[in-house]
Amino acid sequence: MATKTAFISFDFDNDEFLRTALVGQAKNDDTPFNIVDRSLREPLSGDWREKIKGRIQRSDLVIVMCGENTHLATGVATELKIAQEIKKPYFLLQGYADKTCTKPTTALSTDKMYNWTWSNLKALIDGGR
Repeated sequence: MATKTAFISFDFDNDEFLRTALVGQAKNDDTPFNIVDRSLREPLSGDWREKIKGRIQRSDLVIVMCGENTHLATGVATELKIAQEIKKPYFLLQGYADKTCTKPTTALSTDKMYNWTWSNLKALIDGGR
């Protein structure tokens, strides 16, 4: 499986730990992905939506890290909507096994939230959805 670049979308105010953990996991030798771009806490100057769109377009896929308040994170909702509009592959990961995680408001009713396990992550990166 070829290494893919991933854009990580997450709730900066509540779930920065999830991004940090996923970035750490990406450093494993057998990881099928690397992270080049990620969500921003503050909007970029100018047309930030277009700038984020460019970052998402340069990635192979989008990983949406879901926490307890993801449904309130407008940045995550916007990033997912952009991914959907440009038909970029994406998937939702349940960030915490011991908490009730929520989907972004722009998630489709058919979007499944997957458990964050190493085997799931590798399969999802490879297109298994």
